[in-house]
Amino acid sequence: MRGYAPILLLFLVALALPVIIWNLSRLLRPYAPSAAKASTYECGITPATEARDQFSVRYYLVAVMFLVFDVETVFLFPWAVQMKELALFGLIEIGIFLFLLLFGYGYIWSKGALTWE
Repeated sequence: MRGYAPILLLFLVALALPVIIWNLSRLLRPYAPSAAKASTYECGITPATEARDQFSVRYYLVAVMFLVFDVETVFLFPWAVQMKELALFGLIEIGIFLFLLLFGYGYIWSKGALTWE
């Protein structure tokens, strides 16, 4: 059982620390609510609509596509770091990867997902 004592201690600290920090921040923060602070902020301009208006599904599709392609291109950095060690194999591998990215981009473009109407 002595081998589990550090794990139990770590578990208790992991549970207690967020609670302590949250309560401490509640005690130390300035609290001055006002109507101006509760209003919606849009780049300093008075909001034209309510914050809970519905958006077109196309907006969310474009956002998800951006995230997919953005996250996929993050894999280019490790390849660039190891480029000399990977040699021809790495070049072929990244070529296939980029081809698939371009193929996916072409597919969503052909389906009209990138046209804003």
